[in-house]
Amino acid sequence: MANGKTALVTGAGKGIGKAVALRLARMGFQLAVNYNRSEKAATEVCEMIKSQGGIAFPFRADVSNGADVKSLFSAIEDAMGPVSVLVNNAGITKDGLLMRMGEEDWNSVLTANLSSVYYCTREAIRGMVRGKWGRIINISSVVALIGNPGQANYCASKAGIIGFTKSVAREYAAKGITANALAPGYIATEMTKALPDAARDALMKQVPAGRQGDPEDVAAAAGFLASEEASYITGQVIAVDGGMTMC
Repeated sequence: MANGKTALVTGAGKGIGKAVALRLARMGFQLAVNYNRSEKAATEVCEMIKSQGGIAFPFRADVSNGADVKSLFSAIEDAMGPVSVLVNNAGITKDGLLMRMGEEDWNSVLTANLSSVYYCTREAIRGMVRGKWGRIINISSVVALIGNPGQANYCASKAGIIGFTKSVAREYAAKGITANALAPGYIATEMTKALPDAARDALMKQVPAGRQGDPEDVAAAAGFLASEEASYITGQVIAVDGGMTMC
C-alpha cells in the first residue's frame, strides 16, 4: 500500500541498489531510481516496480557532481515531492597497491563514494527537516571496518561514510531523522563476480555462515531501517556479512 513518501536510491539499476529499490517499493514508497550510465537497467527497475502496482521514475545524474545532484533533487521534487528516504548506494572501485596507486585513482574513488554521499545528503536533509521525518541509509562496506589490501582508496571512502553517518545522526536525531550505515560483506554482485576464483574462495573461508550473501540480504536491512520500527535506531553501522566481522 502506498505511503505517499518518496525514496531515492542512487546507483539503483543493478546489484544492491536494485534490490533496495524493489524492497522499498514493496513497502509502499514511490521510487526515484537514480542512474548515471545504465539507463536501460534503471528503466527496467522502474518497469518492474510499476508492474507490481508501484510508482517509480528513472533520474539520470552523476551523484559525484554537486551541480548534477542539485538538479537531480529539483527534478525529483517537481515530479514526486521531497525525498523522505535517501539510500546512498552508488560507488566505484579502482583497486591497486598503494605504491602504484595514482592520484586520479585515489581522488576519483573518494569523490564517487564519499563526496556523493555528502552532496545527496545535504540536498535531502532540507526536505526532511521541513517534513520532520527522514531516513538516511548509507551503504558502506565491511572493508571500512577491517581494511583490504589493494583497496586503500575504497576502504578510506567507505570508512569516511561511517564517520559522516554518525555526525549526521547526531545533528538531526531530534528532528525525526535517522542516519545509519550498512556494511555489506561478500555479496553476489557484478563487482564480486569479477574477482578471481582464488580470491572468492579466500573470502568464503572468512564467512561463518558458509554462503555468499545476496543483494536481497542487504535490501532487507535497508527496508527495516527505512521503517517506522527503526525510528529509535540512529548512528549505527550494521554489518550484513554472515558473521565475517564479528568480534
